[in-house]
Amino acid sequence: MPEFNPVTPAIVDQLISIVGADNVSTAQAVLDLHAKDQSHHAAHTAEVVVFPMQAQHVADVLKLANEARIPVTPWGVGTSLEGNPIPLYGGISLSFERMTKIVAIHADDFQVTVQPGIGHKDLNAELARYGLFFAPDPGANATVGGMLANNAAGIRTVKYGASKDNVLKMQVALADGRLIHVGSRSVKQSSGYDLLHLFVGSEGTLGVITEATLKLVPIAAHMSAVVAAFPDVKTAVETVVAVRGSGLDPAALELIDAEHCRMLSSVEGVDLLEMPTVFMEFHAALPATLEAGLETVREICDEMGAVSFRATTDPTERKRLWHARHHSYEIMVRTHPTKRFFINDVAVPISAYPELIGFVEQLKAEMGITAYMIGHAGDGNIHIEFPFENDADYAQAMIANKKVVTKAIELGGTATGEHGVGIGKAPYLPQEHGAGLDVMRTIKGALDPNGILNPGKIFVEG
Repeated sequence: MPEFNPVTPAIVDQLISIVGADNVSTAQAVLDLHAKDQSHHAAHTAEVVVFPMQAQHVADVLKLANEARIPVTPWGVGTSLEGNPIPLYGGISLSFERMTKIVAIHADDFQVTVQPGIGHKDLNAELARYGLFFAPDPGANATVGGMLANNAAGIRTVKYGASKDNVLKMQVALADGRLIHVGSRSVKQSSGYDLLHLFVGSEGTLGVITEATLKLVPIAAHMSAVVAAFPDVKTAVETVVAVRGSGLDPAALELIDAEHCRMLSSVEGVDLLEMPTVFMEFHAALPATLEAGLETVREICDEMGAVSFRATTDPTERKRLWHARHHSYEIMVRTHPTKRFFINDVAVPISAYPELIGFVEQLKAEMGITAYMIGHAGDGNIHIEFPFENDADYAQAMIANKKVVTKAIELGGTATGEHGVGIGKAPYLPQEHGAGLDVMRTIKGALDPNGILNPGKIFVEG
């Protein structure tokens, strides 16, 4: 690990000369707000928070930091779940909370160019006037820059893909202060190395995203929500695989365990049975297409032994269901006020999904632990939430987490489906990537030789 220098008063003065006095803060309250994300990882405070307003500010801050050997950790809005924006080594927290502009809407091309600090929900509120939306939806109002840096996904990944599938072009600031463009607004691209996707998912360790051109899709004319409850998790999971193999094209396909259903019903009043449940959503241009798809889904669920099946095209009811799903974590936290939660995030090929979920169920029984499951089942992603109240509980959760991650990798999957590597998943990358991790280190060394960009993430140091 390289040695870093402290942020001196002279450095603060230089930062002020770059972005202005109103955009630099060493106030403890501001430092504390940028010290921790929504994960269980411990807080670490930066020495200064800088709020750039434009790309050149970012480039100039990085150039200064690189020359002075000061670490820089990008910050979106702090909704990440693996400690990705925690400034482990102090230095500069580079906050994009004031870079929120929509630069251009290319409606005829189904594209939009934005600054990285805009929240995806705020962006979609503006795009709705054009009948378009940015499809990835991680739930919280994460920033576009943060979503791209972590390759965030969410409930609609099964149909529209993750963030990496919905970006065409980016402007990136490098550690040495260069501003480069990667990708193109042309949908078809085969020119040179794919630098665009090198930076997507790199968590600010290779460069800092300062602008992005995103793919958009038309808002579907007709949408439906389906809720089907099953007698056990095994049947619910097998139904997910059956729906995926039916030729249908769900926009969302979610697995929710019985305990989550109980909490959602008690708090949100969405009237769910306390049984393993599958949430689905379908989009179509024509009502007849939607109805035909719903009939097929009903037949599949009946054949699989669904205890109940409910479909609705009513926008209010559909939004209420998804609102409850999006806020399931907050609801769970409120329901267990004395406990904290560690959230596991793995993904496997859809054919291996039943085996993974069966492994988790068996693990819970063998270890005698409490763990809740909720996830984007349609793309093989599961989140396992471990409540803990003391060090012993936490240690048990870490043992279970390691077993689940190892199993997912053995099944041909990944240690992290959508939360990124950050701090917690770094120890598992050698198992998942092997010698490929050495290549990643080589790339990191070439683009960030002084190691100032988000140190302590992705690679286990030492």
